[in-house]
Amino acid sequence: MESLHKQPWILGISASHNGSVCLLKGDEIVVAVQEERLTRRKRHRIYGAGPSLAIAYCLSYAGLEPSELALVVLCVQGEAQNKVHDVRLEPYLKVLAHRIPTVVIPHHLGHAVSTFATSGFEEAAIMVVDGTGSPISDFTPAEKKLVNGCFADGWETISLYSASGTSVVPLEKHAAERGAWLDMRDSGMPSFGSLGGMFSAVAQQIFGEPMDAGKVMGLAPYGEPQIPAEDFFEIDRGRFCFKDKVGRQFRHDERWPQRACEYEMLAASVQAALEEALMYLVRRCRELVKSDNLCYAGGVALNSVANERIIRESGFKNVHIIPAAEDSGTAIGAAYYGLWQLTRKNSRRRMLSDTCGRSYSPLAVSSAISEMQNVRAISSQNIIADTVDLLCDGKIVGWFDGGSELGPRALGQRSILCDPRRADAKAILNQRVKMRESFRPFAPAVLLEEAANWFEFGSSTPDSPFMLRVCKVKSEKSYAVPAIVHVDGTGRLQTVTRQANPRFYDLIRCFYERTGVPMLLNTSFNVMGEPIIETPRDALACLLHSGLDCCVFEEGIAFKA
Repeated sequence: MESLHKQPWILGISASHNGSVCLLKGDEIVVAVQEERLTRRKRHRIYGAGPSLAIAYCLSYAGLEPSELALVVLCVQGEAQNKVHDVRLEPYLKVLAHRIPTVVIPHHLGHAVSTFATSGFEEAAIMVVDGTGSPISDFTPAEKKLVNGCFADGWETISLYSASGTSVVPLEKHAAERGAWLDMRDSGMPSFGSLGGMFSAVAQQIFGEPMDAGKVMGLAPYGEPQIPAEDFFEIDRGRFCFKDKVGRQFRHDERWPQRACEYEMLAASVQAALEEALMYLVRRCRELVKSDNLCYAGGVALNSVANERIIRESGFKNVHIIPAAEDSGTAIGAAYYGLWQLTRKNSRRRMLSDTCGRSYSPLAVSSAISEMQNVRAISSQNIIADTVDLLCDGKIVGWFDGGSELGPRALGQRSILCDPRRADAKAILNQRVKMRESFRPFAPAVLLEEAANWFEFGSSTPDSPFMLRVCKVKSEKSYAVPAIVHVDGTGRLQTVTRQANPRFYDLIRCFYERTGVPMLLNTSFNVMGEPIIETPRDALACLLHSGLDCCVFEEGIAFKA
């Protein structure tokens, strides 16, 4: 074991409704992928007992046999004692036959380690907020002592920690009684018992799908908040007490776009309530932890509008939000938790890029093209310049580069790109390509060194590498890039550097030199209801079945025949 401790191979598994697997070699993420990218089933859950395509994907890419693993760590969203999560039964790893040690950790601890391990901070406060995680019965002994509320059958919803080195210490835990983070009804808006549940209840009422929280955030700027936060919850002696007052106002099942004005108001109101709750929690973090650094994770951390307030108003000098803030990121947390248990060392490796998936060779691309009917491809001597030509000609371009991102954001590896100067781009993309609601906004990917010339950051840093902030577009600039300006004058921006994403940076830089605009419209390479694409074949299928004009690979461009 001594040699393994120098560079141990550790497998982290997120056994959750957005399951994923992460493989570490020492402190380096070698590969990580979500199960949904491989099965093509949105939010595909992984169970600890398997089987899982993501496990085989990661080990195959690394050229690794299961017997070479030093440790397997499972982070469970749900009851760890359920037999479906018994990793000893997983058919590919065969941990008992290979004598691979295993560890199981609760859900919020996986989130906490994921964001701290990727922050590069020496120490930090940590905040985890989501719908629900693990039951109290699966908490660590230290966590069990800290539940804010007197019930033994609760499930975690909010967790606050302090972290230093390889130590992550729980400070405060909030739980939903009986795990009732979201209680569906036969009709009407569900009741809820957590902040994530609150947003999911509104998503269910408006769109008929509790997982559509992102749509609620996109719709909110169209309305004015008229329902006060205290109609959603009260904070009594530090504990969140959720109410059904709002739910009682919505006892029907009419969905968007019916009742549009009413639903715009509801979306705006729940967004304002969430922000109020989160600002209370970050103030609580500052009371509990004397640090300049905040790490944040959990599904609620994907709310970029709230994130911007946290960055600007929390009082923390440095805020790190892991790009895979939702459940897929807990595979990273599980793997690093295992590493720290083996080595007792945190090398403070900061995550600069979310390129976690495997890369595909030119041969793999050409093979996929040859297997697809109705696709023609041309080679390119200068793929960057040729892509800029297409963008300036008004084409909607699929961009396939390197390894895929982990999590819900496309950051220049599996992206659909468009000229942000096109006034009609939002309508065309939503209707013809993404096939989704017309109010959904699109993100600008902007050169970091030019970001402050186009967006308002106040006194905060302009860094936004993972598309987790929303900032105002400067009024004198917004006319030039109408495709990325939301109804409230904002954009959910991604700042791009050559260090983190060389080819994507060079593409934007070339577009800037050609047009004077240092950004591109960037959205995920998929259509509504489908996972983001993973393979060259997925990219070509999306090209054929959507309004995309072409798909750009490293050495050539594919078109519909």
